[in-house]
Order: sequence, then structure tokens, then C-alpha cells
Amino acid sequence: MRKVNNSMTKKAIVLLSGGLDSITVLALAQQQGYTCYALSFDYGQRHNAELKAAARIAENFRVQDHKIISLGLGAIGGSALTDDHIAVPDSLQQGIPVTYVPARNTLFLAFALSWAEVLNLRDIFIGVNAVDYSGYPDCRPEFIKAFQELANVATKAGVEGQRFTIHTPLMTMSKAEIIKTGMHLGIDYRQTVSCYSADINGHACGICDACRLRKTGFAEADVQDPTRYQKITKQVALDK
Repeated sequence: MRKVNNSMTKKAIVLLSGGLDSITVLALAQQQGYTCYALSFDYGQRHNAELKAAARIAENFRVQDHKIISLGLGAIGGSALTDDHIAVPDSLQQGIPVTYVPARNTLFLAFALSWAEVLNLRDIFIGVNAVDYSGYPDCRPEFIKAFQELANVATKAGVEGQRFTIHTPLMTMSKAEIIKTGMHLGIDYRQTVSCYSADINGHACGICDACRLRKTGFAEADVQDPTRYQKITKQVALDK
């Protein structure tokens, strides 16, 4: 169980997916002195292993509160993560991949913004990354800047001069740099799930884009990969 400094006075919402990036963001926010509220989403993704991981992480980090919001994005589809008729690719994709979920981060941040107003806090942390971001348009600095501007004109707090800040501490970091940062903070990455096709026990497929980025990150960071894989054959396929 992690120890949290009880003298913290700053408060923030951290978007917590249960993956490698979001646990690192949570640890960084706490290191910066924030009392953290964690927000996760059941948006119709293929599995709930990452949500189980998020719940464990929230408990281990002793966040002030952890909410899981249900969103019916499966009814819309349009992504390999929310539509069973679109397969999760087992090879690298050019351009914006089919695992992109339309407007997902916009929706996530909108809910975080709403909760921030209720909690009377002005800081929101999200683990987007412009280096290893898989081509997703809502992981770029331009998107974050635009949403922050929106937040400060679309809310009661914003128009009254209480400005919101969207924190993106991982924006310019490689996956290896993120892992090294997490190791320095004492993070146990075994408790995270990043795979698009994880099984019910959170074992990773080893071949999706998320697994490839994760495995490459551990290799480049010279850190033993703690990921639990479904089958040896899939991990071998990843190495090819």
C-alpha cells in the first residue's frame, strides 16, 4: 500500500484507465502534492480487465474517490475497441488506426471537467502522449490546448475567472522514459493492463499496437517486462 502525504492541499482529477501511462500520471500528480480523485470509464470496450486494474490501482494509491462512469459508445461503434465487427489488428497500422475511438478523450475530459466543477477543483491530469500515441488525434498538444480553452469559456467557474488546467506530464516522453519515471516513483507495472485484447484475467495478447509499444518501452528502458501474456506463442510473435 502506498503512503500518501496527509498535508496535501491541492486537489486534482486523474483520468485512470488502468494502463501503464495512467498509473504513471497518478503517481506524478501525487508526487506534485495533489490529493487525487480518479475517474475511469466503462465505454463499451472489449474487456473490463483494465477497469478491474484501475480499481486496484485507485485503492493502492489511496485516492480520495474513484468513479467509473458508463458510456454507451458500443452503440455507436466505429472502432475496433467498441465494435465486435471490426477486428483488433495484429500488425502496425498506417495513419489513424482502427483502434481509435471517435472523440473518446473529448468525452472523458468533458466528464472530468463536470466533476471538477462539482468538487471545486481546477486541475485535471490525463496521460496523453504525442510520441508513442498510435496516431490518435486526441492525444496531441493541439487538442489539449483547444480543450483547455473550451473549459475556461464553457463553465461557470471559467467565466468567473477560476481557470482550469489540463495537465499532460507524459506528452513529450517516450514509452521508455515513462517507464523509467515510473520505476523511479516505485510503480509496480504488474498491476496495469494496457492490451486492447486482454482476457478476463488481464493477460495481454502480446501482438496489438498497445502491447507492441509497451514491450518496446520496457526493452528500451532496459527493464524486465512484467506483463502477463496469454500465450508464449503470442509473445514470440511480438518479437518478430
